[in-house]
Amino acid sequence: MTLCNAGSLLAILAVLFASSLSHGESPSPAAQSLIEELNLTESTQPIAKQAGWNPKRVVVMLIPALMNTSDNFETELQKAAGDVELVFDRTGSFVPAPELLVGSDGVVGFCTPPMLKNADARLLWVHNYSVGMEYCVGASETQLENIVFTNNKRLSGPAIAEHTIAMLMALTHNLPAYQRAQDEGKWQRELAAGVTFGELKNKTLLVVGLGGIGTEIAWRAHGLGMRVIAIRRSSREGPDHVDYVGLSGELHSMAGTADVIVNALPITAETTGVFNKAFFDAVKPGAIFLSVGRGKNTVTSDLIFALESGKLFGAGLDVTDPEPLPKNSPLWHLPNVIITPHVSATGADANQRQRIIAVENLRRYVNGEPMLNVVDMSRGY
Repeated sequence: MTLCNAGSLLAILAVLFASSLSHGESPSPAAQSLIEELNLTESTQPIAKQAGWNPKRVVVMLIPALMNTSDNFETELQKAAGDVELVFDRTGSFVPAPELLVGSDGVVGFCTPPMLKNADARLLWVHNYSVGMEYCVGASETQLENIVFTNNKRLSGPAIAEHTIAMLMALTHNLPAYQRAQDEGKWQRELAAGVTFGELKNKTLLVVGLGGIGTEIAWRAHGLGMRVIAIRRSSREGPDHVDYVGLSGELHSMAGTADVIVNALPITAETTGVFNKAFFDAVKPGAIFLSVGRGKNTVTSDLIFALESGKLFGAGLDVTDPEPLPKNSPLWHLPNVIITPHVSATGADANQRQRIIAVENLRRYVNGEPMLNVVDMSRGY
């Protein structure tokens, strides 16, 4: 038998082996429910067809946020892994010790430069607990070609969307001013004069970045009676509750028609600094700007000018540039700004979804099935 034929036979046997492993196996009801509810996508081909697929050893980084959602997380992982060795990193660190990575073909945790640097040559799959892939840098060309990267995209969408709507409601009803009065023990009915934005019904909300998060925000805004428009990079397709989907080149013209603008973008070379002076000049006077994408999407000095000049009614910021926001930043002291420290994705429900999909992707990896939430590393999402 030639080496070529032997290689082909091994590939066929690998796929058959994957099929035998997955026979009778299927996603848990919880995982299947999330796949359908959040429209999670799977890869076009099973990972068993990836060169070098032969699961033997997977490192799992155990973090409190996920451990606290279930007493059975480790048991669920062990069941999903079957005969594949699981190595648990219990340090809570973002980077597993180099010795844990030796011989490992899979990593469930955080994708970071040190992890990629210390990774074994056999590494074939990395599941990133975070949605953002901006810290998953430093991979060699060989790693980018050989490794399948997956992440938690769409899983935090509901939590981030609720956080976004909460900031919007707080700004339109002048709640930050009432909170300051409460802290001082003052009964200030005159603060009602600051409720000038009006009700949300029939106002226009622009979602910039109609991905998993943007879609969840759009659905909630539509439920409040708002007219929802959106911008996405890939196409003009969108859900029924979005009236119009524009492309990137329409950002400024669409911003001029919106009462509320939401940044739900990932960070890429194209999206860095997209909310700049030219953008804020184009914004409809008196609009609200909400940012739950990435801080570097926005030029901070230009945002501050738009707020101080009165061009913007207010801003709700869960992400800033830089992070943490320096103590001397003027943003802290502007009365029409709400700041939260990049926490909109957190919460018991979001953590539970992340746990469920981490287990499900491990099951799929071991069984050689198509993976969920595969990241296009050339795009960064």
